[in-house]
Amino acid sequence: MSRHTPRLPVQNNNILVVGGAGYIGSHTCLRLSEKGYQPVVYDNLSNGHEEFVRWGVLEKGDIRDRPRLDEVIARHKPRAILHFAAMIEVGESVKDPVSFYDNNVIGTLTLLSATLAAGIDAFVFSSTCATYGLPDSVPMDESHKQAPINPYGRTKWICEQAMKDYGLYKGLRSVILRYFNAAGADFEGRIGEWHEPETHAIPLAIDAALGRRAGFKVFGTDYDTRDGTCVRDYIHVLDLADAHVRAVDYLLEGGESVELNLGTGTGTTVKELVGAIEEVARRPFSVGYAGRREGDSTTLVANNDKARRVLGWEPQYDLAAITESAWNWHSRKNG
Repeated sequence: MSRHTPRLPVQNNNILVVGGAGYIGSHTCLRLSEKGYQPVVYDNLSNGHEEFVRWGVLEKGDIRDRPRLDEVIARHKPRAILHFAAMIEVGESVKDPVSFYDNNVIGTLTLLSATLAAGIDAFVFSSTCATYGLPDSVPMDESHKQAPINPYGRTKWICEQAMKDYGLYKGLRSVILRYFNAAGADFEGRIGEWHEPETHAIPLAIDAALGRRAGFKVFGTDYDTRDGTCVRDYIHVLDLADAHVRAVDYLLEGGESVELNLGTGTGTTVKELVGAIEEVARRPFSVGYAGRREGDSTTLVANNDKARRVLGWEPQYDLAAITESAWNWHSRKNG
């Protein structure tokens, strides 16, 4: 062979992971890397953590900064974009809806414009079961009406509508992934759930068991459930990450736009969750009871049949694996 024989072009496997320094984004980068993709993390680090960018490279920037987005996309030429960057706390969205619309809606529209301008047509969006609002029936499938009851849910719903219009009129192909309750952590303890302030049930209960807070509060004991407390569908963050990688594969193989629920299909009451954490902690902790919180649904459980059918996705981890991996992360790494 001549020394002048040209080399075959190497396939670019770059994937832009917007918000990839956050909780779900960083776990998805881990899974992308394991599958042979090269994550490029775009994050302003307002909620993410630079030390979570362990797979791929970090490009600092805000999703509302169009010139910076254009620069990063031009440099790395990603084959697909995953969008995790959002403000997510429901209570905060009620107090400060302006910030949620600015970041979640204007930011997403800016990112979508940059995506289309670069000729990228594969887009995976981090959405939420909060777009459904109060359930008419459970488990909820993707045909359930969308009637969000707070600004957070509405900002995500608006973005979903924009993606559908961009698909219809501009050729964007998207996978909209509606999460139920993300939980758990990487089993090796390298990354995990780290929000400031923390408002999610499992980290709060673990902190109570570790003595980092006075106790854990249960809101509502008179719901029409098996023990009177709310029922939620907890899905391991690595199962979510796996679904995102499958969504990328699906789009790169020519898949059409679709919206999918990501949950286990199994509901856990708050009291059952407390019991599971006491078991992994091997100690009881103080639990207080209060009245219902406004807007809390009795039961939120996913029908995940469509994700199984479209992506071949199957949740791998149960509640015990969720609580064990979360306990390992919070007790060892986040103290």
